[in-house]
Amino acid sequence: MSKGDYANKGIHTRLAHIGNDPREFFGFVNPPVVHASTVLFPDAATMAARNQKYTYGTRGTPTTDALSSAIDTLEGSAGTILVPSGLAAVTIPLLAFLSAGDHVLIVDSVYHPTRNFADTMLKRLGVEVDYYDPLVGAGITALMKPNTKVVFTESPGSNTFEMQDIPAIAREAKARGAVVMMDNTWATPLYFRPLEHGVDISIHAATKYPAGHSDVLLGTVSANEVCWKRLQETHFTMGCCAAPDDVYQVLRGLRTMGVRLERHEENALDVARWLEGQQGVARVLHPGLESFPGHDIWKRDFSGASGIFSIVLSGGGEREAHAFLDALEIFGLGYSWGGYESLAVHVFLGDRTVAKGDYQGPVIRLQIGLENPEDIKADLARGLAAAAG
Repeated sequence: MSKGDYANKGIHTRLAHIGNDPREFFGFVNPPVVHASTVLFPDAATMAARNQKYTYGTRGTPTTDALSSAIDTLEGSAGTILVPSGLAAVTIPLLAFLSAGDHVLIVDSVYHPTRNFADTMLKRLGVEVDYYDPLVGAGITALMKPNTKVVFTESPGSNTFEMQDIPAIAREAKARGAVVMMDNTWATPLYFRPLEHGVDISIHAATKYPAGHSDVLLGTVSANEVCWKRLQETHFTMGCCAAPDDVYQVLRGLRTMGVRLERHEENALDVARWLEGQQGVARVLHPGLESFPGHDIWKRDFSGASGIFSIVLSGGGEREAHAFLDALEIFGLGYSWGGYESLAVHVFLGDRTVAKGDYQGPVIRLQIGLENPEDIKADLARGLAAAAG
């Protein structure tokens, strides 16, 4: 069955079968892991014309094709590139569509390494960078300039989870000739399909939920028909290709992403609702909660929630944040998320220029893993008691 035949199947069916056809490789259900640099041609004429499917390792193999095809099926995209990290999935499309003298608008609640790349590399290359309020919606029009070539969105926002009105932003930006990009790592294409909401380029750190086991770095970038060729050519030019074993590991993780995400969502909403009633918690920043300001947008546009959100402690500062974190036993203290284990980190918001927010105390980001929810709650209760003490 070809990938198109699975387009209307249930999500778990799609995840189990998309990406490769076992009949193309002796019936094995998984694709071969092709370690490739040199590819041989049958004769000089074929070599001169490059008239065969594979020409060099950087330009694709059966392994990369399998994962790219699977992601295209999930995204509804014209093509997907695979890169060595989530950050590379951000930088490659920005380099593809921005030149010296251009202007880019980036949401102020963006993933910090994205901001760092913009404030260093892009500015050094002569790109004008501005940040906008994640709640701007159609008001993005007032911020655009004649040279605005890219609007970079991320929803929910990193660490504080502001919901953007992506359809409104995309409509206004594209009407003025800008390419709209979205970091959709939080939702994955299972819970939000950016290209169906007007976005041109969908970006994921496949390190997170697609890989799912905290052991692989990978990024994917998927484009619509209009933007695909330029993205692909930039990828070839940069030579920023993902390693075959990593690609295979992500394809393997993709098969169980649906059931894992269901458990992450169930656990996270259970824990988030419990936290709303706990002493020492001033706010819970989770778009799936009715109390969250962006809940209506989340409910309108998204079909689910993943396992990461933040809480605001009731007062204090670094001392209380560290006390909370140091008391945790199940939660690991580490960056990234999307793996099977729960993680916690003290959020830094000092880089914000517009979306500073009014937070009553330290912001703690929680990745809710696959553990039993009662154990997760008990661990968080230890942290809250330590922060209060």
